[in-house]
Parts: sequence; structure tokens; C-alpha cells
Amino acid sequence: MTSLLERPTADREPAVTPRLPVDRTPAERVPAAEAPAEQAPAVATPAPRRRGLPRPPGRRGPVWLAALVAGAVLAGLPGLLGDDPVPTGMTSVDYGLGVSDLGLAGELDDALVRRGITEAEAQARLTELAASRAARRPTTARPVEGARLTTCFCMRWGVMHWGIDLAAPLGTPILAATDGVVIRAGRASGYGNAVYIQDPDGNVHVYGHMRYYSVQAGDIVHAGDPIAKIGNEGQSTGPHLHYQIHSGGQNGRAVDPEDFLAERGVSVP
Repeated sequence: MTSLLERPTADREPAVTPRLPVDRTPAERVPAAEAPAEQAPAVATPAPRRRGLPRPPGRRGPVWLAALVAGAVLAGLPGLLGDDPVPTGMTSVDYGLGVSDLGLAGELDDALVRRGITEAEAQARLTELAASRAARRPTTARPVEGARLTTCFCMRWGVMHWGIDLAAPLGTPILAATDGVVIRAGRASGYGNAVYIQDPDGNVHVYGHMRYYSVQAGDIVHAGDPIAKIGNEGQSTGPHLHYQIHSGGQNGRAVDPEDFLAERGVSVP
């Protein structure tokens, strides 16, 4: 009976000895779920590079800084001045111009033409200006200020004297009697030195006996301009100016300079 009730020892399962819980300190009590897993070695991530402003290149630093400041000032001017923004995309219609008014140069050129004046109007104004300036200038001047008339346009020593003599100290300025162009200046027979000036009417004015002269052929002169200084050159008995006028040209008829000047409001002392 005993053998039937008992199972062979080899068939029995080994007895399991229960484990008693081991008392651990709080630091050692780590739940199995919370136990840190083995971490992979951390890979170093490079820190992001901060992007700064480009440095000014060498000696151009002050110029670069000045350009930034100027740009900022210009950008803020419209707001400071209170100007309205300029509309973009405007056409000729916005300026009151029709399509037919446009020229080959475009709308901007057309608008500028309307804000200006025509060439004819400009020329007319320039002519008026020239006339007003001419009105303020003397058209005829006394050849020598403060001179004394010593010889008239008359017979002298049995021959005709074809001009007048105006005596004055050496170096006294000689002035152009009228506007004109110098046709000759330099040595002349009997005069020593002489200057020939043709006026707008074609008359030729001859100034003689000067020692110094400051004009040359081709110069434009105006009434009252200094052209020379009193001298005693050539066939002369003392410092003076011989002043002579030929009507219509250098070979024209000689006229009395006193009468010529008097007709134009200039007297000879």
C-alpha cells in the first residue's frame, strides 16, 4: 500500500525554498520599471554660430559707416518733412495730357516741356535783356575825360586838319567813343601809333599819337572802354590825342568829330 501511495522520488518536483524579502535602504529601493536603462554615449552637438554684421574692410570703415548713416537719414526724411508719398504708375492722363500729346521722347519729356518755355520765348527774353542792358550803357563817350581842345576840324598852317586834337597829361586814359570792333592797332605813318575802330554804322574812328595801347585787331569794344593812353608819338608837338572819323569806312569822307559827338549828346570842352 505504501508503495502505491507514494510517488517515486525521481518523479517528484524539487522543493522550492521561498525567498524572504531583503530589507533594503530607501536609496536601494528602485522599482524595476523605473530602473534607468543603459544610455548610449551622448554625441556632442556643435553650438549654433551667431551671425554678426560684416566688419568694415580696413580703411574703408569710416566710409562704410557714413554710408549707413546717410541711408538712414535719407530714408527718414519723408516722414520728418511730412511729404506725401509720390504715387507710382502715373500716366499722362494724371497730368491732364491726352494720348495725342505724347511725343517720341515719352511722358516725362512731355511734362517737362510744358513746365518750361519754348526756344522762341527764351530768345525773345534774351533780346529784351540785351536791350535793357544796352539802355543802361552809354552809346557814345568822350574820348578823353578832362582834355582840352587845342586844334579843331579846320584849316591849320595852310592845310586841312581832318580831326581834332585833345591835349592831356601823358598816361591819361583814352576811351572808345562808340561800340565797335578794332580793325587795326599799331604803328602808323605820322601818328607813331594808332588804333582804328569801326562802329556799327560802318564809320571808322582813328585814335593817334598814343604811346601805349591795350587792344588788338578783332577785339570788341564798347563806348567808354579804355583802349590806350595819351602819348607824344609821331609828328606831335606835345602830349595829346588826334581823333578823326571817316564816314562809311576807312577810306570814307572825313567828318567833324565835334559835330558827330554833339549829335549824340557828348560835348568837347
